[in-house]
Formats: sequence, structure tokens, C-alpha cells
Amino acid sequence: MENRDIESAIEAILFVSGEPVKVSRIAGVLDVEEILVEEAADRLSNTYSFERRGIRLIRLEDKLQLCSSPEYADFIRRTLETRKPPQLTGPALEVLAIIAYFGPITKAYVEQIRGVDSSYTVGLLQERELIEGCGRLSAPGRPMLYRTTHNFLRTFGLESLKQLPELPHVEGASDEKEGIQSAILELKAREAEMEALAEAEVKTDPQQIQIDEETNEETELNSQSE
Repeated sequence: MENRDIESAIEAILFVSGEPVKVSRIAGVLDVEEILVEEAADRLSNTYSFERRGIRLIRLEDKLQLCSSPEYADFIRRTLETRKPPQLTGPALEVLAIIAYFGPITKAYVEQIRGVDSSYTVGLLQERELIEGCGRLSAPGRPMLYRTTHNFLRTFGLESLKQLPELPHVEGASDEKEGIQSAILELKAREAEMEALAEAEVKTDPQQIQIDEETNEETELNSQSE
């Protein structure tokens, strides 16, 4: 297949899917090497960003997905009459950080680090689709194991958990809590960064950019004629 055909096929597959699709699956369907799919996805992603399109192609670990551009989130919410999700509270960020760095883990392990019951917060994060159950621990009672989701990666602008900064070296429970505090600060910073990016891009008026470009072209033509 030609590069352009691969790009178009990826675009069509992701558009219809609506969910993340593995690179290996796309490569198998198109009967091409995975590297060609990854390169085509990079070109599509760059094109969408450069042309300020209403969609973005993002990578979530070994999967690809089409999603709306963050700068148009407010228009989408108003059109679909949905509310903007509230910012995560301190306890929610704390639990999320523990699961992101130490998962898959049980709720009991989360509570061991935090020192308080975390049932409500774990349930809240599940409702927000930031964490999910991923099996059960082979131990008495078979407790549920939890891990972060692809929605977590999207929310914090990550391609994979490997992009999270390393925690300070931990040995005891107190050191472990100190490490989690730095993780919470990192997630807060990323959450604020993503919101600031969306707000800044919304304030950029494409029509004004066009006017500025036309003005610059007109100025250049006048200078050449003189």
C-alpha cells in the first residue's frame, strides 16, 4: 500500500471504531509492517495539529485513537449539553497517583499507604473512568486489582505510564508517602497544564490569524511595488 492509502485506512478505522485500536491489529488488517502504521499515524497527527483540525490522533501505549481537539471542548460540551468534569480533589489525586505508580494494586494496599478508608474515592475514580478493575489477587478473599485507564492517559496528556516522572527512592511507609506527595504535585501540574492549553487555544481566533496573514501579504506586496 502507498503511504497515503495507509493514512486514509487508519483514519477510517479509527473514526468508525471510536475506541483505541492496537497498532498491531491495524497492521495485520492492512497487511503492512507495524512501523509503517506508526509512521503514517505520526504524519496524520502532525497534519491535524498543523492545520488546526477539530480532531487529533493520539497514541495510548500500543494503541491509536481519534479524539476531539482540546480547544473545542467547550463547544462540544455546549452542543451536547454536558457539564465540564470537576477538577480532581486532593484525595482523588492521591489515590490516582498511588494506582498509577504502583498498580495493578488492591484497594487495601491503597488504604495501607493512605491510612484511611478509600472506598468512596476508588468508586469515584471508576465512575470517571480513570481507573478500572483488572483481575483479582491470588489471596484470601480474592481482592480486586486496580490500574489506570486510557482515559487517565488522555486526561493527563500521556502516551504511556512510562512518561510519569520517577518517584524518589522509597524504603519505608513514611518515605513511600513522601514519594506519593511528589506524584500528586506532578498530576496536579499536568491537569492544570492541559486545561491551560485548551483555554489558550480557544482564545486564539482563526479568523484573526487569517486577517493577520492577509495584512502581512498586502504589506509585502506594497513594499515590493515601491
